[in-house]
Amino acid sequence: MTHLNLHPRLSRTQIRAEISSLWQLAWPILIGQLATVGMSVADVAMAGNASAQDLAGVSLGASIWSMVIITLMGVMMSVSPIVAHHVGAEDFHRVPHVVRQALWKALGLGLLAVVVANWAGLVFDHLTLDPMVRDLAKDFVLVTSLALPAFACYRVLYGYSASLNQTKPLMMIALTALALNVLINWLLIYGHWGLPRLGGLGCAWATMLCVWFSLGGLLWWMRRSPVYRSTWPFSHWEAPHWPEISSLLKLGLPIGVTYFAESSAFSLIALLVAKFGTTEVGAHQIALNFSSLMFMLPLSLGIALLTRVGQSLGAGDAHEARFRAWVGVATALVLACASATFMALFSQQIAGAYTADAAVAALAAHLLIFAAIFQLSDATQVATSCAIRGYKVTRAPMVIHLAAFWGFALPLGCALGLAPDWLPWAPKQAMGASGFWIALIVGLTIAAVALSALLRRVARERLTSA
Repeated sequence: MTHLNLHPRLSRTQIRAEISSLWQLAWPILIGQLATVGMSVADVAMAGNASAQDLAGVSLGASIWSMVIITLMGVMMSVSPIVAHHVGAEDFHRVPHVVRQALWKALGLGLLAVVVANWAGLVFDHLTLDPMVRDLAKDFVLVTSLALPAFACYRVLYGYSASLNQTKPLMMIALTALALNVLINWLLIYGHWGLPRLGGLGCAWATMLCVWFSLGGLLWWMRRSPVYRSTWPFSHWEAPHWPEISSLLKLGLPIGVTYFAESSAFSLIALLVAKFGTTEVGAHQIALNFSSLMFMLPLSLGIALLTRVGQSLGAGDAHEARFRAWVGVATALVLACASATFMALFSQQIAGAYTADAAVAALAAHLLIFAAIFQLSDATQVATSCAIRGYKVTRAPMVIHLAAFWGFALPLGCALGLAPDWLPWAPKQAMGASGFWIALIVGLTIAAVALSALLRRVARERLTSA
């Protein structure tokens, strides 16, 4: 059995081979993730060119859409470790049943998400908004919610394909969907080719159509590729099997809660920063947008790492699983050091590329230094949490994330950023966005340390029980 403490030359060879295998799996995921982010960027940029009201309405509607799909994404991730374990064990005959039941779960939760999203959209009626902006935001949620069942099913097939080491199809479909999104935006936002001029609502229709296209495109690819034939999940009809669905929910709901906790914390911080004015808000959004872009790299490595660890465990090789887990975490950390250095050295140039406003650019450059610092802990926490999910452990990471974001980062951010008079240890003067970013560094560091300790314990327990 292979250990990390073998002869140094052999160990380095093994590490290089594992990094190569991990990267082969991760880079198409990375391109696909960037293409997905590119769709949001295209929506904002093209809606902004229509009018300020269109931009505001799309931004508000997209905030609810994003929170719902991120939560759904987490819940659907339960299919990944299960399929990866079966693939590692070469139990290919068990994969189709899991995927079929995961699709039933996705369909049910997708329909429920339609109701939840539109219910959440009612909050716009209670905000002081321009009537046009309010109506557009609610209509945006309504139209995009029609894609939620398709999105949930797509994420199941996404996890299934990635667990079979098939990530290039996901990249190709994401890139095609990006091009299609830009085209439909151009047609519907501005009313080209005789189509109605819908303004910002055109973004909603583009998003909805592209999600359904992605689902259909992946099904088409899978049907034609011989790689999926031995595990083809649509060979026959199968009714819902509630014990299997319950097992998938038990594994996936904690991941969904984790994703919701993180995304909602960042959304709440954006709302709290708004009280300090447009300069603070603009600078905060610039730093958050660029750091989110950098986050795609460790996230993609984490998704690939989940597959690698799960396949090793399915094959009954706990030593290999531990080896792959820590090599993946170390790789994510090394790449985070590179991105952090880049952000720190070029913070002013990055901020200047976003805005011509000198005050906003100066503050954004300052916040990007904080963003550079938390690249290290952010990469560590996402890599370790994905490796732990490869062990089919999801509840403990959920507790850690809830404690890190809602127990530490948000309260500390409110204390430093808002400096309430009733809090004796708060600073004398509110630190604004800087205070919240310092708190994010603390919260993410707590999560990184706790998850690293958890990964060490989980890997050790699996070794002793093997």
